[in-house]
Amino acid sequence: MADLLLGKLVWYELMTNDLQGAEAFYTSIVGWTPRSFDAGEPYRVMSDAAGKSVGGIIPMPDDVNVPPNWVMYIGTPDIDATIAQIERLGGSGVAPLQEMPNVGRIRTMRDPQGATFALIQPSSPERRPDAQPGLGDGAWHELYTTNGEAAIRFYSEVFGWQQTSEFDMGPTGKYYMFGRDFPLGGMMTKPNDQTPTAWGIYFRVLDVDAAAGQVASKGGTVINGPMDVPGGDRIVQCVDPQGAMFALHHPAPVASGV
Repeated sequence: MADLLLGKLVWYELMTNDLQGAEAFYTSIVGWTPRSFDAGEPYRVMSDAAGKSVGGIIPMPDDVNVPPNWVMYIGTPDIDATIAQIERLGGSGVAPLQEMPNVGRIRTMRDPQGATFALIQPSSPERRPDAQPGLGDGAWHELYTTNGEAAIRFYSEVFGWQQTSEFDMGPTGKYYMFGRDFPLGGMMTKPNDQTPTAWGIYFRVLDVDAAAGQVASKGGTVINGPMDVPGGDRIVQCVDPQGAMFALHHPAPVASGV
C-alpha cells in the first residue's frame, strides 16, 4: 500500500506584508473562516466551508526580500530522506529545516528548474485518504517551468505523482496533468522569460465569475479570465491587494441524465 502522506498536498501558506488586509480579502473572496494560532508570532489559520483548516497567513519577516506569495506544503513521512533525494536530483533548499512544536518538521525547497514549494513531516501521522476538494480547498496546482517534461519526471520520482494525461498546447509544448487518487494539477513549459517559474494555486469557489467581480472591488486585480478550460471547468487568475498571485476555480456542471 502506498504511503498516504508522501506527495499529499496538505497545506497552503501566504506570506504577506499586510496580515489583516490579506485576511479580510481572502475571507471575502474565497469564503474562508479565520482564527488566530499561537505560533510565537501572528498567524491566521483559514478554514474552508466544511470547517477544515486549509492554510495560513503569516506576516513577511523583516529580513525576507521577496514579494508576497503563496507556497504549497507537500507531505513526506521522512523529510530527511526526501530532502536528500531532491538534492540528488538537482533541487536545493531555500531555508533551513525548522522544527515547529505540535506542527512538524518543515523546509522550503526549490526544484531543479527553480520553482519553490515546502516539505512537511507532520507531528502526527497522516491516516486520511485523499478527498476531492470542497469549497475553499486548493483545487488545482499549476506549474509554469522552464522544462515541463523534466518537471513531471522530477515530481513523479520524488513524490510518486502519476501523470494522468497530456495535451498539446502548440508552440509552448505539452501540458502534463498529474494526480494521486484523482487529478491534482498540471505542468507546462512557460511561454516566455517574463513568466515566473512558479507554482500557481487555484482555490475552489462556488462561482468564479461572481468571485472575480469582487476581486477588483476589494483591491485585487484580475489578470486572466474568467474563462473556460478544457473539460468545462472555469478559472480566473488574479493578484491580491498585496501583490501575491492566486487563482480561483469551479468545476464543470455535472450533466444530468436523460
